[in-house]
Amino acid sequence: MKRLILLMVTSVFAFTLSAAESSSELLMIQKTWAKTNYQLQDDEQEEQFEALLVSIDEQINLHPEQAEFWVWKGIIQSSFAGAKGGLGALSLAKKARKSLQKALALDDAALQGSAYTSLGTLYHKVPGWPLGFGDDDEAKLLLEKALKLNPDGIDPNYFYGEYLYDNKEYKGAMKYLETALNAPQRVDRPLADSGRRTEIESLLAQVKKRMDKNS
Repeated sequence: MKRLILLMVTSVFAFTLSAAESSSELLMIQKTWAKTNYQLQDDEQEEQFEALLVSIDEQINLHPEQAEFWVWKGIIQSSFAGAKGGLGALSLAKKARKSLQKALALDDAALQGSAYTSLGTLYHKVPGWPLGFGDDDEAKLLLEKALKLNPDGIDPNYFYGEYLYDNKEYKGAMKYLETALNAPQRVDRPLADSGRRTEIESLLAQVKKRMDKNS
């Protein structure tokens, strides 16, 4: 009986250690992504995105059922697509869609619904048929699901605000962008928050310009 209890305790400890290790690896990937996305450019940026994909695949091989890594694989692929452009971008966008759909199948609430945010943004940004799979109606549904799971988050509010801006709904865009700008700071992701706030402020300026023009 004592041996059985010891084995159970050891197993629980091993699981806890594994979870802690995977969390640490995920944070490192998030920080590297922020540096790559906001501080690097051109060939250096593309090379780092490729290296990040290798890192995330290593973690997925170790934790295939952990939705968080699939979310981040989709985010990296999407970001790489944006940096790459051209036909290669569409191929990466399709791969990102599969990664994010896998994350949703495993746990749609992982990382406060980040897969919904990223997938909704993909559907909004990618060209529609016959070139791509873009679909603004699907984008809206996905982005609204993300907001239900994380109503005060910087990313879901920013990307929904961007969606509304692109659809000329400026008043609504301003509301969500201001919420994004005032979102609680993530103490473990200062660079990502700083980069995103710069994007929010830039888009808010465009929204205000459009509203003044239309008034």
